[in-house]
Amino acid sequence: MKLSVVPWGFWPEASTAEQIERAAAAGVDGIEVLDLGALSPGEAADLAADHGIEIAVLQATGETVGIDNETPAIADPGSVEQSIADLEASIEAAAAADADNLLAVVGQRQPTIPRHEQRSALVDVFREVAPAAEAAGITIVPEVLNATADHPGYFLTDPGEAYSIAEAVDSPAVGFLFDVYHQQREHGDVLPTLEATMDHVEHVHFADAPGRNEPGTGELSIERILAGLAAAGYDGYVGAELAATGDPNATLEDVVEIVP
Repeated sequence: MKLSVVPWGFWPEASTAEQIERAAAAGVDGIEVLDLGALSPGEAADLAADHGIEIAVLQATGETVGIDNETPAIADPGSVEQSIADLEASIEAAAAADADNLLAVVGQRQPTIPRHEQRSALVDVFREVAPAAEAAGITIVPEVLNATADHPGYFLTDPGEAYSIAEAVDSPAVGFLFDVYHQQREHGDVLPTLEATMDHVEHVHFADAPGRNEPGTGELSIERILAGLAAAGYDGYVGAELAATGDPNATLEDVVEIVP
């Protein structure tokens, strides 16, 4: 498997260009770009390539894309057309950035709309944009988050539901992002759930819990979880999305050492 880094927990003050340089210096394989900043997608791709790393993830953007969105939102049945337009534009940006994956956050539960209708909206949106993603060589990874502590009201909190959405879409270009930290905060059972949903896990984030810091600061054995992923045959990216409690560069160098 390959290691990527999510820069917000390491160098939040740095520009995107500086983050790419620092990630490469730490020895990771890729970086997850949540904000291109002053760079175009092509410039980000070129800069990453010049430093010998990849853009592992580009975050989708648009009116419907946001953790706290209620309407418009990807999970909002009234926003399907706008969601499709936003994701198609984001697929183009991800392709220009030579990104592996496009991260999509789907927004809040709709309090006046039955849950099955919101799930159907997600299926409709991802099914509609899947051909464009396939043609571009991009995998869309809606992110499963926890609503217990960090993101109250967020719709997609269950990897099992994310798995069922990917099954319904039935495209190699649509899976989901499994976040070890969010799974632990919302449900626990990290390894059994990973194993049960592995067929549609296309990207993994990790941090210790409950503090969302580096391995060894909480209650999880990140090393065992990563070893379990490797034993299950996972060969994609694992992303360090954590807030370093000490020197960020030294922390990332330590993280590099534990990835199989």
